[in-house]
Amino acid sequence: MGGVIKQINPRLLAREPLQRCGWPQCGAACCAYGVWLDEEEWRDLLAHASLIIPHLPLDRRDPARWVDGRCEEDPFVPSGRVVHTRVCPDPKHYAGSACVFLRPDYKCALQVAGEVAGYHPWRFKPFYCILHPLDLDEQGRITLDEAVALAEEPASCLRWGEKAQLLLDLFAEELRFLLGDATYRALRSQVD
Repeated sequence: MGGVIKQINPRLLAREPLQRCGWPQCGAACCAYGVWLDEEEWRDLLAHASLIIPHLPLDRRDPARWVDGRCEEDPFVPSGRVVHTRVCPDPKHYAGSACVFLRPDYKCALQVAGEVAGYHPWRFKPFYCILHPLDLDEQGRITLDEAVALAEEPASCLRWGEKAQLLLDLFAEELRFLLGDATYRALRSQVD
């Protein structure tokens, strides 16, 4: 991951009564509205389109239709610019729409492509997909915002849990991937 994010908001050192979603029961609700891709990520997807295409439904296999034309500045990605994935009507999905890369089995075609090609499952996943349901604060640190709103949402990536747990542990997989093992271990040692 060539990202520029190397810090967390101190909130992730807190304990909260939250747990993760029950995928696939959540129906990949997080994929309802597409995602912002770093322009570098977008170029990488195009360069590896032949690995991704076989894992998409037939009507979503044209790489020219994977993004919708929106482009914005973003100081938190390596290129400084992001493009948005296309959102497709999907009456079976929780929100009635879904990211172009979401398959009917609620798996991400980018993740499946990475696994099948022998890479880390998140090799082709966009930074903001890996980050979710985490977010970035105004200083660009990884944080968890609006946990109450997320936990109240029926198809959310978070649920209320029986007991409070360390958010750093709850999101260990994402944080290890985004920050690196050494940084994660250093943060984890602060709370042991």
